[in-house]
Amino acid sequence: MDRRPSFSALDIISKIIREHVKEGDLCIDATAGRGNDTAMLCELVGETGHVIAFDIQEDAVRSTEALLREKHLDARAEVHQVSHSEMGQYAEEGTVSCITFNFGWLPKGDHNIFTKKETSIPAIEAGLPLLKEDGIMTLILYYGRETGFEEKDALLSFLPTIDSSRYTVVEMPFVNRSNCPPIPIVILKGR
Repeated sequence: MDRRPSFSALDIISKIIREHVKEGDLCIDATAGRGNDTAMLCELVGETGHVIAFDIQEDAVRSTEALLREKHLDARAEVHQVSHSEMGQYAEEGTVSCITFNFGWLPKGDHNIFTKKETSIPAIEAGLPLLKEDGIMTLILYYGRETGFEEKDALLSFLPTIDSSRYTVVEMPFVNRSNCPPIPIVILKGR
């Protein structure tokens, strides 16, 4: 059996989130998908914390709610079928410890439905002021096949424009992997 360590984009981002989020925190899963990140955040924030999750697809919302019920975490979260660009209506500025995004399409879902720059960039802009000091925003850019390149290029052009006096943006591309490897990115509030 192969026991080499895994260094996927998801592994890297999950490790960063697990090291940052604490009991009692408020977190946002901006792209709920199948609910795995929402559940992880619920476990990390504990009984005194709270998670707000968003997805525009009914299938994703149902999957997330079902996973949370199965894990007995549903009391720690609220799941909204609304665009992540609307997250500013659900949390106060300076209160959120972690916001996480997985850009692309719903795992095992319709690949004709995927995130787009028209809402992804406004979602990042809406999320930045919600972060508390030392808060983090994580992004994984999934792209490939016939989708995602336009969004990836737009996001990678947008990220350097984020105010460097207030936020630090770290991009971690896999430079020796082929076939459009996902790109993990962390935005930290602070310098």
